[in-house]
Amino acid sequence: MPTRHSADLIVVGAGVVGAACAFYAARAGLSVTVVDRGPVAGGTTGAGEGNLLVSDKEAGPELELALLSCRLWRELAAALPSAVEYEPKGGLVVADGDKGLAALREFADRQRAAGVTADDVPADRLAELEPHLAPDLAGGVHYPEDAQVQPALAAAHLLRAAGDRVRLRLGEEVTAVLTGPDGEVRGVRTPAGELHAPYVVNAAGTWGGEVARLAGVTLPVRPRRGFVLVTEPLPRVVRRKVYAADYVADVASDSAALQTSAVVEGTPAGPVLIGASRERVGFDRTLSVEALGRLAAQAVRLFPVLGSVRAIRTYAGFRPYLPDHLPAIGADPRRPGLLHACGHEGAGIGLAPATGRVIAALVAGGELPLDIGPFRPERFETTVCE
Repeated sequence: MPTRHSADLIVVGAGVVGAACAFYAARAGLSVTVVDRGPVAGGTTGAGEGNLLVSDKEAGPELELALLSCRLWRELAAALPSAVEYEPKGGLVVADGDKGLAALREFADRQRAAGVTADDVPADRLAELEPHLAPDLAGGVHYPEDAQVQPALAAAHLLRAAGDRVRLRLGEEVTAVLTGPDGEVRGVRTPAGELHAPYVVNAAGTWGGEVARLAGVTLPVRPRRGFVLVTEPLPRVVRRKVYAADYVADVASDSAALQTSAVVEGTPAGPVLIGASRERVGFDRTLSVEALGRLAAQAVRLFPVLGSVRAIRTYAGFRPYLPDHLPAIGADPRRPGLLHACGHEGAGIGLAPATGRVIAALVAGGELPLDIGPFRPERFETTVCE
């Protein structure tokens, strides 16, 4: 089997996280090969809504990662104007009743203490932000730092902006991780040949557990299915990302059963996107009438105007879920030269720039932008699989 060119770093996965790793590594002066069995953004990234959120994250390490990423996305949007369709539209979380509103405000208090901008909105001012909201909601919290990008464009333009330091190998599945006599990473093998590099980054999203297994380590990444409803094009009846307060609890839940909570947002092109459902059913793409029915009903509860609007299509995606809801980011001590950048669940698009910065710093020897201890990949398993 032929040996192909060497690089400083091989990134497995051409989604937005892999693209961000490649972008920041190239900017640090490294040569990068990005390998993916499909096209750019062909997995979870392509099925995402492009949310860049701080509003749904409890104070702690993931929120710190999100705040850093928000700053980096603003920098990227300025450097790549219009290319990623960056829209700093903000988010609005609403509560149905007084009990839910009290819990939402306590959650926001903890976020504010961690540096998030979160503004309480009483019931009688909700219509100023979203005129078409149901009039009987108890109140909400406005998060002006929430934003959105077009995820597939973001991945593609990050790779393009990295320049000639990045080479793409699309349509090539990694079948082995090559190792040396002392167990150190030497590269990867695909059906087209071997690619050599002293570092391999596992940015394979939902398939991150499989890439880890090829390297001889365990990482318990599992798929968590979600559906999105897309309406016919409309005037801008939804200005922001708007969701019910119970969405936060669903994100943090460990349940494998179907969970739905209304997440509604308009798009510049006109259609309204309606989510979000979560369930662990493997990679089963079977359309769930129950999930879609729940989403539609919950969306109409928030925005009664949607009751007479047609849904023109739906699509499914799989979030890369890890049991503690934190991604795996950093070097794997069980396999020298292996780094992980996966397991971001539904937040990968938002957290991609900070993840890429961390990976680039680890490989190029730069200063880490934050404490990555909580994301260490070996936290789930301490033994190498032979």
